[in-house]
Amino acid sequence: MGMVFGKINVETPNHEVIKATADYEIRRYPPAVVAQVTYDPSEFRGNKDGGFTLLANYIGALGDPQNTKPETIAMTAPVITKTGEKIAMTAPVVTKTEGEEKKMVTMEFLLPAKYQRAEEAPAPVDKRVVIREEGERKYGAVRFGGVASDGVVEEKVEMLKKGLERDGFKVIGEYLLARYNPPWTLPPFRTNEILIPIE
Repeated sequence: MGMVFGKINVETPNHEVIKATADYEIRRYPPAVVAQVTYDPSEFRGNKDGGFTLLANYIGALGDPQNTKPETIAMTAPVITKTGEKIAMTAPVVTKTEGEEKKMVTMEFLLPAKYQRAEEAPAPVDKRVVIREEGERKYGAVRFGGVASDGVVEEKVEMLKKGLERDGFKVIGEYLLARYNPPWTLPPFRTNEILIPIE
């Protein structure tokens, strides 16, 4: 019942808040291990969460884990969406849109912190799932509630970019949309964040 009302009861990534203003935070995140899949969303016949299903199968969230141990891997939050265009996701995952003509999507799950290196994580059975390491990252971040619709996200991204640039921070990549709750969480209880990579 707590998940319907926004209770976050899974591991979230540690980070250090370097600076906090009324408009945003500057955060440093340590290295992490991620499970990643790149796919053409049209493969899934309109199911925009097709990549989520592949990754959820890998960790065992939807049944027996589809990895070589087999080992059930705990779900984490948030789901992170990297995109230059439309947003396509819901729970602890990373998604980014690549290319102009063929709109490929890359989605990632941050694996629990107990996996310090890629080789420590169980190998996926499905070869579309790739395990990789992500180095230390620094972001400008803003938190907001409700539904992360395209319009709301666009507005939050623009406001955050303007605040960062006004204060002398250099933006070095596309924004991330972080969603901390499952899709069945009531909208007023949802926690979302926009993260913009900075130097």
